[in-house]
Amino acid sequence: MKPAPFDYAAPTTVDEAVALLAARGEEAKILAGGQSLVPMMNFRLVRPVCLIDINRIDSLAGITERDDRLHIGAMTRHRTVERSALVGEKNGLLAEGVRLIGHAAIRSRGTVGGSIVHADPTAELPAILAALDGAVTVVGPNGRRTIGWRDLFQTYFTTSLEWSEICEEVIIPTLPPGAGWAFEEFARRHGDFAVVGIAAALRADGGRCTEARIAVTGAGPTPVRAADAEACLTGEVLVPAVFEEAGRRVAEAIDPDADLHASEAYRRHLAKVLTVRALKRAAARLES
Repeated sequence: MKPAPFDYAAPTTVDEAVALLAARGEEAKILAGGQSLVPMMNFRLVRPVCLIDINRIDSLAGITERDDRLHIGAMTRHRTVERSALVGEKNGLLAEGVRLIGHAAIRSRGTVGGSIVHADPTAELPAILAALDGAVTVVGPNGRRTIGWRDLFQTYFTTSLEWSEICEEVIIPTLPPGAGWAFEEFARRHGDFAVVGIAAALRADGGRCTEARIAVTGAGPTPVRAADAEACLTGEVLVPAVFEEAGRRVAEAIDPDADLHASEAYRRHLAKVLTVRALKRAAARLES
């Protein structure tokens, strides 16, 4: 199938794009990488009356570090993040997770901001945002605002952005020196969305865990932070039995759906197994 007819606009500034959104109302859609939107349009699952292409807004792309945070322009391609020396040095979890997104062709067009605000509950970047307490900056007719991940994701494919707002920047904290990290996921085929994925980061001192962060993707309508599992790791020596207990708590904390890809029980099993794997790899990367 082909998409329903639509008007097309290609602004070159954020202000112009916001003005177009305000003028066209909820009938308009933003086109960033298009790796999710265009297939949905082709199947006529969405039928925007106006498509606002923001690919010509150069100010929306780029990666900088400020105040121990990576500021990633919304139009920055996944492939750019994957190849970034700054990301590799400052946030290994992001560098590892972004490599699991689709295939190289998808990563070459897909954008960081687009992936976040699309809010697919099986995507990697929302889980990383949740694990590291990241945020997004959005721009609308009333100016700019920053939204933390907990307030951003509402349910399946739904965020708290207003229809007249554009994601301008994704903010992800850097990992401190000596931290360990790992992103583990299971997909039925290479490049498919994850059935379940785990983003994990650890800090330790004197052989004991001082901070743990675990987020789950594919386990509900939004990313899930496994606070109880994090608590059981903190203060403990990082040995296999502790990882097993954390995995058990992650499996208990989630409320996954059953679908044609996996049952609820299978997703819980995957969450436990992948948590243990991720924590073992993260612990192996710790520097004393």
